[in-house]
Amino acid sequence: MIHMTADPNPAQTSPQPAPGRPLVEITNVDKHFGEFHALKDITLTVHHGEVVVVIGPSGSGKSTLCRTINRLETIDNGTITIDGKVLPEEGAQLAQLRSDVGMVFQSFNLFAHKTILENVTLGPIKVRKLGKADADALAMDLLTRVGVEHQAQKFPAQLSGGQQQRVAIARALAMKPKVMLFDEPTSALDPEMINEVLDVMVELAQDGMTMVVVTHEMGFARKAANRVAFMADGEIVEVAEPETFFTAPRSERAKDFLSKILTH
Repeated sequence: MIHMTADPNPAQTSPQPAPGRPLVEITNVDKHFGEFHALKDITLTVHHGEVVVVIGPSGSGKSTLCRTINRLETIDNGTITIDGKVLPEEGAQLAQLRSDVGMVFQSFNLFAHKTILENVTLGPIKVRKLGKADADALAMDLLTRVGVEHQAQKFPAQLSGGQQQRVAIARALAMKPKVMLFDEPTSALDPEMINEVLDVMVELAQDGMTMVVVTHEMGFARKAANRVAFMADGEIVEVAEPETFFTAPRSERAKDFLSKILTH
């Protein structure tokens, strides 16, 4: 776990929300998988420069919520807007909006037949129409930022899991997204590799990147989040600043959850 002595309210150094308009706005969203009601009337707002960490028990809908924000999962009811634009259902507009939303998954999803450098430059060249030299320079800057610049000419299989996940973060950043989504980015990693990925994410948060992070890492939530959203049974049960949530949760469901995970 990350050490927890950081300022519990990093929001003071984050960019202020855009006047009158959040970056991500989820309003009354419902999602079913057949008879299973996965998301129940979800409403959540994420402002510019804010880090919202979504936690809760397995099966509570956290990953489903994360995947609806760039429409990897469709929704049945409600609306999702990114920087004031309603998320389109399909087509070129959806592709364009998705390019503004970086996503890092549990699995790294790197192209095995491409070098690390090629993995990071692919999006900027194909989608952003960046020239190869500029894309290479951008990629090397980002690989340096996440601490794997010396691996640029290697292939994914030659890297550790932690290194691959840091490359995945660099690849998402290469698109210069407005918001980054992280869906349990450390859950597939060996324990000794978790901190090296979380450290990169903490730095992103401190630099003002808008982030929605689904994670089981309570240390990260406490250190880097502006707000914690606690989910259970497809609902957002409560939203609070980290210190308030971890020391004085309001709901019995959150108290029960924390009593089980913070005593081990």
